[in-house]
Amino acid sequence: MDTMVILFSLGASFLISVLLGPLFIPLLRRMKFGQQIRTDGPQSHLKKSGTPTMGGIIIMLALLISFLKFSDKTADFWVLFTASLGFGLVGFLDDYIKIVFKRSLGLTARQKLFGQLLFSIIVCAELYNMNHSTLITVPGTSWGFDLGWFYYPFVVIILFGSSNAVNFTDGLDGLLSGTSAIAFGAFTIIALQVSEHESAIFSAAMVGAVLGFLIFNAHPAKVFMGDTGSLGIGGGIAAVAILTKMELMLVIVGGVFVLEMLSVILQVGSFKLRGKRIFKMSPIHHHFELVGWSEWRVVTTFWSVGLLFAAIGLLLAL
Repeated sequence: MDTMVILFSLGASFLISVLLGPLFIPLLRRMKFGQQIRTDGPQSHLKKSGTPTMGGIIIMLALLISFLKFSDKTADFWVLFTASLGFGLVGFLDDYIKIVFKRSLGLTARQKLFGQLLFSIIVCAELYNMNHSTLITVPGTSWGFDLGWFYYPFVVIILFGSSNAVNFTDGLDGLLSGTSAIAFGAFTIIALQVSEHESAIFSAAMVGAVLGFLIFNAHPAKVFMGDTGSLGIGGGIAAVAILTKMELMLVIVGGVFVLEMLSVILQVGSFKLRGKRIFKMSPIHHHFELVGWSEWRVVTTFWSVGLLFAAIGLLLAL
């Protein structure tokens, strides 16, 4: 029965996403909700200026409708709902400010930090009220340790790290849509294995939503997801890892996101300490563009790396 519900959840969100695309994309274009391209980014991206953004609304709506239909509305539901839709709301506000005020940067760092912290605290309260285990296990081993009250700051770090790492990955047509579908696909299987019903339905619904969106987001993209989508995806995958008690597994299954974030940290750190850059540009997907790779080659390579990380994660988990 679980497997059928999972498939229905995935199929429904995929269909909704595909149907919403032709409705929302012209609307976003008419409202002039076009992407403002960074002038310091790859010059080849300047031609993308004006491409409709905030397409993450399509992903979030498809996910929400499917998840509401097939979930059981347990305590787990509210954790997943808060993490994904809450962080997606922060992203929506960021996108809206960028578009309305024609700025490449939306919310200030402090404002975005406050929004992410607010929803992280709500998630922690929900976990506490449901007596969620504070035990952390090491992937592929039987060894674990109990963090006690320190578990909740750890949850905040996971939510922050995941949402921002995923956000860094959203820089090329179809890159995040594909890598997130792979990561959530792996977590769907993991959630089924550990009998985490709500997380399995949520993960499957997210797979369907981002794959449906990929039809419009693949190169050349007709729409970008914006922070609405990337922050919502990042918050959602962190919540799934937390509920399945695979917190550390997120580093493996989401290995592409980790590499993207590390490339930014290393680039900034190297420049501040040594005055030299390690990469031609960060996040690292831009580095490969600037060494001559086509955008499609970079994206498909990163998808392949994402599949490898997901396979390693599944081997360790199962």
